[in-house]
Amino acid sequence: MNGWMKQDYDLQYYGGFRSSWKLLRSQLVLVPVPHPTVMYLHAFVCSLWLAPPLLPLPPGLYPRLYPELSDFMGLNLTEDALRQALSPLPAADCSGQVATRPSALSCMTAPVTGNDCGLRRAEIKQGVRELILCKDMDGKIGLRLKSVDNGVFVQLVQANTAAALAGLRFGDQVLQINGENCAGWSTDKAHKALKSASAERIALVVRDRPFERTITLHKDTSGQLGFIFKKGKVTFIVKDSSAARNGLLTEHHICEVNGQNVIGLKDPQISDILNTSGNVVTITIMPAIIFEHMMKKMSSSIVKSLMDHSIPEV
Repeated sequence: MNGWMKQDYDLQYYGGFRSSWKLLRSQLVLVPVPHPTVMYLHAFVCSLWLAPPLLPLPPGLYPRLYPELSDFMGLNLTEDALRQALSPLPAADCSGQVATRPSALSCMTAPVTGNDCGLRRAEIKQGVRELILCKDMDGKIGLRLKSVDNGVFVQLVQANTAAALAGLRFGDQVLQINGENCAGWSTDKAHKALKSASAERIALVVRDRPFERTITLHKDTSGQLGFIFKKGKVTFIVKDSSAARNGLLTEHHICEVNGQNVIGLKDPQISDILNTSGNVVTITIMPAIIFEHMMKKMSSSIVKSLMDHSIPEV
């Protein structure tokens, strides 16, 4: 028998474990093994039979296996915060109180109603529509196109032409010309397709102004809408105004006022249209970066003299 088995172990500290240890020693069959293995077996048996009762581990001994809420998505939900959030609120004394609804004038938020002519004229319809155009005596339809992001868009609509009578507007996307898809076409290719088309029938499939959106505003007591524009572009929003409350943004160009095209008009002309409008005004805007790209290389005098600025019928 090896010498380590003959040592007299003091097991009095472990109480009832002494008898179990003696029984284990009597049943062990020892074989010659290398010294490190014997020491490992000794440590293993002692850890099973002689270990004291488990005690709670001191905090911080091992790292956390899972992150806390404070380390996940920026949440900081401590026990105090949870207790405060879950605590019931004291009941309010509502006796003798009457709920009041703020008026539209006090909030400067424009009411949405389908009876407003400006709102109906400026409405951007979803989906696509098909238009049939015919050329005039000069072989023109009064339409200029522009390629933007692999799409073909209406850049100019001349007044009293086939394009204007068909209801085309600045910013409309032309999806097909006589059954041919226009995706990926250049500006020159689109114009050549119109030029080579039959004079009696030109079929266009159009999506209504995908880059534009309408915002309905309400004038305050002084007749102001709450924004400043320069050269047709919104440059400043007045705090707590109707423009601010209804989501008007700077760096956007004004394309229409109550459905009337104002592109190419001077700022005083646009101001006159806004001032002579009713208390509820619907404006159509487009991001400046897209607007300026569409109007690139086109003379302002051509836009002012040729663009259709008439009031559309509803």
